[in-house]
Amino acid sequence: MKYFKRLAPNGANGQVVTHSNHLGTHLDGEIHFHTPGKDIASLEMDFLVHEAAVVDLSDVCGDYDVYTSKMVEERVEVREGDILIIHTGYHHFGWDMPTANEVRYMVMHPGPDREFAEWAKSKKLRWIGVDCGSADHPMNTIIRDWMPRQARQADKVFKKKYGMPLADYFDDSKYQLMHLEMFPYGIVHAECIGGELDLLLNRRVTIGFFPWRFVDGESCIGRCVAMLEDAEYDELMAKKASMPKTKFGDAFDAAHLERINKLSMENMK
Repeated sequence: MKYFKRLAPNGANGQVVTHSNHLGTHLDGEIHFHTPGKDIASLEMDFLVHEAAVVDLSDVCGDYDVYTSKMVEERVEVREGDILIIHTGYHHFGWDMPTANEVRYMVMHPGPDREFAEWAKSKKLRWIGVDCGSADHPMNTIIRDWMPRQARQADKVFKKKYGMPLADYFDDSKYQLMHLEMFPYGIVHAECIGGELDLLLNRRVTIGFFPWRFVDGESCIGRCVAMLEDAEYDELMAKKASMPKTKFGDAFDAAHLERINKLSMENMK
């Protein structure tokens, strides 16, 4: 951010802000990876706002784990045409948290395989939201090359848990499949969701994502909002009062972090 004019001598303050479309909570649009796809401005309100399933996977996934459709459906009802919000718990490593860890947030979070992607297509999901750096497994992206030490750790986990090296599990045919294989079908995703997600787990609720009406936008920052009846909102705010808070006052449940750390320690043995 910088000033391009000031009250003196220009008569008013004015600022210019430069940022990526992928800053903080954002929606990856189709043309982020699919050139003939829709821009952000073309996404209709009925697409962006709809019934959603919110699932908590922090009890089953730690560092580098792979999550599945079975894990999701064991915890929440997912209907055709839903929005799906995935709470891995890795927002606990976001920069606003007292337990912030940039590497775990961006590089070590769990992610899906093609099985999950095919299931999402069969469910005709509107869009998917995740509380970590990517909707893809980080070791199925260029991050694998950028962070070789973590890639070696992940390789050990994959050999132990999935019976094959990382490079064989996520070979070139699967590369960044949640982007490359989903966007042509109109199934996009929101990344870096956080806020007070911990208050809304393993349940159904109406969710809306509100980006700018961004003509030619490949992606866009935005707000992800749950819509509740007043009585339930009051109950959740009463619950929030007794919970720990981020530096911006959002409530979080530290039990999720404890579960993730326990699972991750087992992965690394």
